[in-house]
Amino acid sequence: MDIKQLTAEHPAVARIAAAEETVWINPGLQPFDSVRPTLPVSAADVADASARLRRFAPLIRTLFPETGDGIIESALTEIPRMKALLAEAYGADLGGGRLFLKRDSDLPVAGSVKARGGIYEVLKHSEELALESGLLSGCDDDYVKLASPRARAFFARYRVQVGSTGNLGVSIGIMSAALGYRAVVHMSADAKQWKKDYLRAHGVTVVEYAGDYGRAVEQGRAESDADPMSYFVDDENSVDLFLGYAVAAERLEKQLADNCVTVDEAHPLFVYVPCGVGGAPGGIAYGLKERYGDNVHVFFVEPTQAPCMLLGLATGLHNGICVQDVGLTGLTHADGLAVGRPSGFVGRVMEHLLSGEMTLADCKLYDYLRRLWESEGIFIEPSSCAAFQGVLDAARSAEMAAYIADHHLPMENATHVAWATGGRLVPPEQREIFLRTHLAP
Repeated sequence: MDIKQLTAEHPAVARIAAAEETVWINPGLQPFDSVRPTLPVSAADVADASARLRRFAPLIRTLFPETGDGIIESALTEIPRMKALLAEAYGADLGGGRLFLKRDSDLPVAGSVKARGGIYEVLKHSEELALESGLLSGCDDDYVKLASPRARAFFARYRVQVGSTGNLGVSIGIMSAALGYRAVVHMSADAKQWKKDYLRAHGVTVVEYAGDYGRAVEQGRAESDADPMSYFVDDENSVDLFLGYAVAAERLEKQLADNCVTVDEAHPLFVYVPCGVGGAPGGIAYGLKERYGDNVHVFFVEPTQAPCMLLGLATGLHNGICVQDVGLTGLTHADGLAVGRPSGFVGRVMEHLLSGEMTLADCKLYDYLRRLWESEGIFIEPSSCAAFQGVLDAARSAEMAAYIADHHLPMENATHVAWATGGRLVPPEQREIFLRTHLAP
C-alpha cells in the first residue's frame, strides 16, 4: 500500500499516521432523505427488532430479574457539573447547550452497549431455532418456555461463538450460557483479565490469542464454520447486531422527551460515540438518523493508535485498510476500541450519514474518567471516556466551528449526548486502579 499516495489524496491520513489527535469532518455527509433509499437496512427492520425484544421481555425478566420489566435499557442522565468542569478545565464551553450521559455503561446483564446488539442477535437466533423445532408454536407464544429444562437441553446441542476484545464477548457469552448454549468466546490479547474471569465464572469457554482482535475473529469464525451445530456472531458484518443497536434510538427519543429536550432544526442534537470495529456506534447512528434525520449530528471517537473506522472512511477503503498499514500499533488502553480493521458493512452505511470523527490520546481517557467521577460520582470504563473528547472538540476545535457555521446550527439550543459504552461490571479493585492511573501525554 502506497502511504505517500494515500497521504497526497487524503490529507487526514498524514495526521492519522502520525498518531495526532484529529478532528475529521465527513465530506461525504448527505441529507438523510437522499441516502435512506440506498441503505441495506430500513426503519421497518428496526421496528421488527424492537418488536422481537418486546416478545422476549418475559423471558429476559425470568432469566435476569434485575431487568425489572425485561427490557434491557439504561438511563439518560444530565451531567451539569461535568459540563461546568469541562468548560473550566479545558475551555470547552457549551454555552446554553445541555450535556447528557447515555449510560449504556450500566446496562443490565452485560454492563455495556454490547448488551443491545449482542443479546439481540442471540435472541433472534434462538427464536429461529425454537420456531423451527416446535419449542415455540409462533411469535405469539409464551417465550418463558425457553427457560424450561426441555429448552435448555435443546439449546445445549448447539454452540454460539464470537471473537471479541471484551464487551461483546461478555454479552454473547452471558446470554448464550443463560439459555443453555455451549458458549465460546475467542478473546484477543488486549482483553482485560477480569472480563475473561467473569465469563469463565458464568460457564463460558474463553479461548485466548496472543494476537489482536482480528486474529480472534478469524480463528473463531474458522472454528465455528467447521461445526454445523455452531453459530458465529460476526461483529464485522452482522446486520442483526447492527439492528439490535439501532433500537436504542427509539428508547433515547422517549428519554429526551422526558427531559424536556426538543430535537428539530432549531434544536440540534449532537451525539458522540466511542468506536471500535463500528457495529455499536454504526447501529446507534443509523437509528438516530431514522428518528431525527438531519437534526442529529453523530460523531465517532477513536484512540489515536487504533482509529480504524476513521482511516477506512477518510480513505474510502473501509475494511480494505488497517491501522497497521499506516504505521500505527492498534494498541490502546481503550480495550474495547482496540481494533485495527473496521467493519466494511458499517463503514459503507456510515459514509454518507456520519458527521465526522475525533481521535484522542490514551492519557486523556483516565483524565476524563476521574473528572466524571469527581464531578458526578459516575464511573465508566476508560474506553467509554473517549466520548468526552467529542464534547471538547465540538466546543473548541476550528473544524467543528466550520461545521457548525456551514450547517447554520443554533448551538445555544443544542443538546449533547456522550454515549458511555461500558463500566458496570468492572470489579471494585480494578476501578481503583483506573482512577489512580496517570499516563504521560
